[in-house]
Amino acid sequence: MFVDSHCHLTFPELTAELPAIRRAMAEAQVDRALCICTTLEEFESVHALALQHDNFWCTVGVHPDNEGVMEPSLDDLLQRAALPRVVGIGETGLDYFRLGDRTVADMAWQRERFRTHIRAAQACAKPLVIHTRSASDDTLALLREMGEDGREGAAGGVFHCFTESLQVARAALDLGFYISFSGILTFKSASDLREVAGFVPLDRMLIETDSPYLAPVPYRGKTNNPSYVPHVAAQIGQLRGLSAEAVGAQTSANFERLFPGVMSPATGSAA
Repeated sequence: MFVDSHCHLTFPELTAELPAIRRAMAEAQVDRALCICTTLEEFESVHALALQHDNFWCTVGVHPDNEGVMEPSLDDLLQRAALPRVVGIGETGLDYFRLGDRTVADMAWQRERFRTHIRAAQACAKPLVIHTRSASDDTLALLREMGEDGREGAAGGVFHCFTESLQVARAALDLGFYISFSGILTFKSASDLREVAGFVPLDRMLIETDSPYLAPVPYRGKTNNPSYVPHVAAQIGQLRGLSAEAVGAQTSANFERLFPGVMSPATGSAA
């Protein structure tokens, strides 16, 4: 019924707890999860999860904030994207939050890394999983520069863990992207974000945990995991006058549309 469209189950906070997490997911009716890659060094472990479990899939990518790691080439991404159960490119994007003494101009390496991911997504026809923090103008501009405007040949994708303004959401939707909401939506301080969630069309929306981070109320401050994603659906339901189950059904259908072939184990087919 529910899909966690973005989680990090290979992170040390969660790896040892995976059997318990999977039981909790089943009890919460969370039937699928997309395991997100953040470095090429991590990919083998992320991919192994997707191969070992019929309700897990994965992505390949290098997070924009990761420095001192293997820099991905186009071939690096395409070779891994061609493997079974790899359904997306990312997590990728731009993050200027930790500039320190650097300027935006100094982040040219990050923008070029993002371009490499976009080229890979377009070449393999798999969607982008986009992270943007303190960099929304450049993120949108670079997507437009690379032809990610919804026309033929565009990869499309999702702006994950969305925390930006209504204006940014509107621009992302205009480019053909989906918007994914996390447990942040349940935080008392997130009234502006709830306004965005009330605006985004239900058929362009995903839900996620971004676990092990950002556990929703009533688990805020604890280690997050995919079994908590129904709380995000419930918050959206409150905003839209719908049940959590109705939001879960719609966001699951959206997930299947964005990532073709990623079906519930109960219904058969898998990418």
